[in-house]
Amino acid sequence: MHNIKDTTLMNTCSYINGNWHKSDSSFKVLNPATGELIVQVSDAGADEATLAVQAAKSAFKSWSAKPAHERANLLRNWFNLMMTHQEDLARILTLEQGKSLAEAKGEIAYGASFIEWFAEESKRVYGDTIPSLSANQKVIVIKQAIGVVAAITPWNFPNAMIARKAAAALAAGCTFVVRPAAQTPLSALAMAELAQRAGIPAGVFNVVVGEKASEIGQVLTTHPDIAKFTFTGSTAVGKMLIKQCASTVKKVSMELGGNAPFIVFNDADIDEAVKGAINSKYRNAGQTCVCTNRIFVQKDVLTVFTEKFTAAVAKLTVGNGLNDHTDIGPLITSDAVDGVAKLVDESISQGAVLAMGGKRHQAGSHFYQPTILTQVTHDMTIAHSEIFGPVSTIIAFEDEADVIAMANDTEYGLAAYFYSRDIGRVWRVAQALEYGMVGINEGLISNAAAPFGGVKQSGNGREGSKYGLDDYLEIKYLCMGGIE
Repeated sequence: MHNIKDTTLMNTCSYINGNWHKSDSSFKVLNPATGELIVQVSDAGADEATLAVQAAKSAFKSWSAKPAHERANLLRNWFNLMMTHQEDLARILTLEQGKSLAEAKGEIAYGASFIEWFAEESKRVYGDTIPSLSANQKVIVIKQAIGVVAAITPWNFPNAMIARKAAAALAAGCTFVVRPAAQTPLSALAMAELAQRAGIPAGVFNVVVGEKASEIGQVLTTHPDIAKFTFTGSTAVGKMLIKQCASTVKKVSMELGGNAPFIVFNDADIDEAVKGAINSKYRNAGQTCVCTNRIFVQKDVLTVFTEKFTAAVAKLTVGNGLNDHTDIGPLITSDAVDGVAKLVDESISQGAVLAMGGKRHQAGSHFYQPTILTQVTHDMTIAHSEIFGPVSTIIAFEDEADVIAMANDTEYGLAAYFYSRDIGRVWRVAQALEYGMVGINEGLISNAAAPFGGVKQSGNGREGSKYGLDDYLEIKYLCMGGIE
């Protein structure tokens, strides 16, 4: 099947309490590059979500009590299996999501790196002894697993977004229930298969797949046995889910929308800036929350940057992600293409100049040409929209204060990028940008050792790094009296 060597990775049922749970109805999973049916998947709903929560609740006591080094060994097994099956997992991912096979392989390695990282961090959950104000007391602080964690994850990184959350949760001693996007359930189910093979006990990692997003989401955000809820997706949906979580005062972490600026100062290495802009804009056909949305270029280097950037974009190959040499795959749906096309057309009507692209691509209904718009201004609609497509907007600026003001003029604050070789400017701009992550002379910034997350309406909490366990742990204060 589709050159997948281990076909047992292609599961079509929810994974609940260590078993594959078949539902009465099913839904189609389609290849966005071709429109062809991949498989029919059992369509779970509220009942299955409730069963998964109950299973996670039952498994929590024994999992959280397991010594950290034992949890670490099981996570390490999971990591090893993911890397052993990297090729098959990447093919599954490309089939259902569309990104190039090279990018898909990279995502598998990226997702697995969080499992490896947190396998080690699980052994480093330290407490404190605090000097007491009384001679007959001892003040102790310990950290304990928060409980059952529920997650809803998006289609654009169907492996890594689950791994980044589940690895931290399991390492902390929590149990986990995830509802992946209905467009891309197969990657999640393949991860469940490998979790089972790794020896992760029944009920610790559960996957509920279904098209009934609001029905499943209602359970995951309001069930009293869920202590923590985590979501990656749009800001609009995130706000709604936060409101639902408020009914039981759950701990929440949110990784939401972005409007990333990419700033090229006149002292930048232009060739490196072009390379960085390509990496941060056209990866996954522009469908990432940290993708460059607005390219600001200082006027002294505007012409040379635009020429070199246009030449580099023209070399990108669009096509089916399974084809050799494909750089840009399809957008996830035809509606996504319509949305991008509408933004481009509106920008041109507002005065932007089409430097290249600007049309649907001949590869198919889900493809859009790599596009560059010049003479974009800060007051245009596209400058305040999350594009989520292979479209670059180039905005000229005069000076440092001018570009910082424009870059920060957004409700979002996830990622920002800038290129400069002036050390003073590097520090000034890095501190002035109102973003949770800043790439300086670098277009690819995410890795397991770094804290991933945003500020303002781009969310709260951090994933990855030594800080990544914090959202899955409770701090408990122990006051021990009668010591003397």
